[in-house]
Amino acid sequence: MTSWLLLLGGLAILSLGAEFLVRGSAALALRLGLTPLVVGLTVVGFGTSSPEMVVSVKGTLAGQGDLAVGNVVGSNIFNIAVILGMTVLIKPIKIGLQLIKLDTPIMIGAALLFIALIWDGSISRPEAALFFALLVAYLVFTVRAARKESKNIQEEFSHELPKADSPVWLNSLYIVLGLAGLIFGGQMFINGSVALARVWGISDVIIALTVLAAGTSMPELATSIIAALRKNPDIAIGNIIGSNIFNTLGILGVSGMLAPIHAPGISHVDLWLMVGISFLLVPLMLTGFTLRRWEGGILLSIYGGYLWHLWP
Repeated sequence: MTSWLLLLGGLAILSLGAEFLVRGSAALALRLGLTPLVVGLTVVGFGTSSPEMVVSVKGTLAGQGDLAVGNVVGSNIFNIAVILGMTVLIKPIKIGLQLIKLDTPIMIGAALLFIALIWDGSISRPEAALFFALLVAYLVFTVRAARKESKNIQEEFSHELPKADSPVWLNSLYIVLGLAGLIFGGQMFINGSVALARVWGISDVIIALTVLAAGTSMPELATSIIAALRKNPDIAIGNIIGSNIFNTLGILGVSGMLAPIHAPGISHVDLWLMVGISFLLVPLMLTGFTLRRWEGGILLSIYGGYLWHLWP
């Protein structure tokens, strides 16, 4: 019972912390003159991945590399197979050409680089620094490209962002409370999940690939479903693609620079599924430049098969 309370309480605090962090930082960024699209692609997109960042960093510093890497791999799989699958079941999504030509290939490239570097079961500090440098390059390119987008796209993102007319002190308070919630909730969430793994006799890897991954991906789930219902497809799918890029390059980059990551428990099946389901998005997107409900069903069924494979 204590383990479940830690797990659920930590998840609630993580989600609330992510919401506060996104709200405060997005409003401040708008005050600094950034366009709504830039804020949506960077602050909001990466802010929803902040729970994964906290969990993986804490796992790395605690010497639990399987937990840190498993959280990233599991979250990337969950984002595409479950979150995108559920979102498409609710509302088919039209795909923009830039997403096919640029962002999705970058996501796939990041996954392939990751699988090459983690193949020996570890990520060194120089390899982590490479991840982080690539993330910075992606951010710079995204910000420059986003400033050239059409007014329609800018307006679409502006409807999803907080207004910039709130007081600076209030936005700063949101950021402080959000960071505190992420740190405290992340520790509770890790403690609860590891305790459950011990009770059930399940390895930390499986817990990280499933419970941790699903729990820390709740902000992405809420963002994408709400955006789809409001007929904002760029936000719905862009949030998922951006989150996966940040998970791979940002979270592993920061975690690995703090301490080398050793994750011998991550199997090649998990890695190849993450890469394979990323590749699968390309033909699905190219069928009429729309993700349809039956394609969402395919994604969800793939995740069901993955859970069957994982569970002892």
